Amino acid sequence: MSFAPDIIERLARARADLRMGVPIVLTGSGKAALVFSAETLNVDRLADIQSLDGKPVLTITARRAETLKARAYDGDVSRVVLPADVSLAWIQGIADPADDLKSPMKGPLLSERDGTADLHRAAIKIAKSAQLLPAAIVAPLEDAAQFSLDNGLTVIPVDLASPHLAATSPLNSVVHARLPMSLAEAGRLHIFRPEDGGEEHYAIEVGRPPRDKPVLARLHSACFTGDVLGSLKCDCGPQLHGALAQMGSEGAGILLYLNQEGRGIGLANKMRAYSLQDQGFDTVEANHRLGFEDDERDFRIGSNILKEMGFSAVRLLTNNPRKIAMMESTGIDVAERVPLKVGENAHNAAYLATKANKSGHLL
Repeated sequence: MSFAPDIIERLARARADLRMGVPIVLTGSGKAALVFSAETLNVDRLADIQSLDGKPVLTITARRAETLKARAYDGDVSRVVLPADVSLAWIQGIADPADDLKSPMKGPLLSERDGTADLHRAAIKIAKSAQLLPAAIVAPLEDAAQFSLDNGLTVIPVDLASPHLAATSPLNSVVHARLPMSLAEAGRLHIFRPEDGGEEHYAIEVGRPPRDKPVLARLHSACFTGDVLGSLKCDCGPQLHGALAQMGSEGAGILLYLNQEGRGIGLANKMRAYSLQDQGFDTVEANHRLGFEDDERDFRIGSNILKEMGFSAVRLLTNNPRKIAMMESTGIDVAERVPLKVGENAHNAAYLATKANKSGHLL
């Protein structure tokens, strides 16, 4: 009998630790490293890092490295050597593009090219999954087991963690109840909870759609600014209400409300992207400068919920071909794409144009 946490539970701990500024330990391929989030690092812990043996590096994504003109010898990540007189401000200036225009000359930056970057890639993946900036201090350790024991740190074996970092967490149905809405009175809200401790996702069922026919469906990613505050910078709020209105009019449908704010980067990083847009960058350029891809969402979550609810085919309310491809690749037949062109205004016209020109949206 053991009450010790399994690897999924340890990953949940690791995310929480990094968000609080507590380091974690990654092990794999006979090596080990102490990992800190660059975003939550403080002066005291930086001083502790500098007292360690070995050569710590600041790991960033290739997207961020491209902005900084740093070499990404490992392809998807760059291991930037810390200067001897490194400061917290220097680390945060590399990790966060907020002052890139004010201080464009960050380098020259020296990148490591020897050895493997497996632990560094894992550090970035865990930071992203914690919705932190994708930048991490990675410091090699000699005796990881004793170091972790002495400091009470969460240890993550990369070979055990990698499949879970790449997969979508299984979802469990928690509860559902009737929910009359102004746009669709015959509503029912279903709550699904992932096993990895992540945010819950919701399915709004309108009417009693038959399971043996394509259901009118919408994959809607959470947008606090658009859905709740009525932001004019995007078209999310109008799309949410337009989809529910159409389902209410037809008398049946499924709206999947997925907690993947900011195309999967989280609300804080989304606000960072908005700030960069105020500096003149478009939505894709802003994500890249932050170190993210155009879109970090995982639409397999929506597919899994549909299957759990007994649906195998949809009439998908979307302008995004990627959603169609993801549904079909995961076994959900898209019988029809139903356009959803609403919400354009003077504030979001350029944003919508970028989605069409760079992300392939059918607008």
